[in-house]
Amino acid sequence: MKSSRTKELKKFKLGQAQTKYPKTYAPEALEAFDHQNPGKIAWTTFICTEFTSLCPKTGQPDFAKIYINYIADKKMVESKSLKIYLFSFRNHGDFHEDCVQKICDDLVQLIKPKYLEVVGEFTPRGGIAIFPFASFANKENQFRTIQTERLTNYAPGKYSMKLDRIY
Repeated sequence: MKSSRTKELKKFKLGQAQTKYPKTYAPEALEAFDHQNPGKIAWTTFICTEFTSLCPKTGQPDFAKIYINYIADKKMVESKSLKIYLFSFRNHGDFHEDCVQKICDDLVQLIKPKYLEVVGEFTPRGGIAIFPFASFANKENQFRTIQTERLTNYAPGKYSMKLDRIY
């Protein structure tokens, strides 16, 4: 098992002398690795406190905290590749809701999770804050139930946390 793990880790772009950051939206930056505990049900959460994208109409920057919560199946997302991927939105023009849905769709395509959700908490601009939510559940009833319950009960701040709890 150890030799297959070592072999798997060599494929990652981790530890490169210089990280190359994409200038445009780059879903190809995402990498996955084998889930070491398949069959177990556990949440994984990523919190990106410095997400930026561009307004497609004005070109002005938009800032957000992005929360990614998922229950893995056979694959998990590699965190450095996720950072680079999220950075690729920096010069990408898209509405807040589209950014969040795109992140959800790209991660689902990459890791095919049991359940995944993405929450965006965008900084107010023009006096309006936008908090989009996107989710995916595989065909198993327990994960469809989670999706239905979380969609039904969603409210801004419900599936995120105060920043002072992160640091």
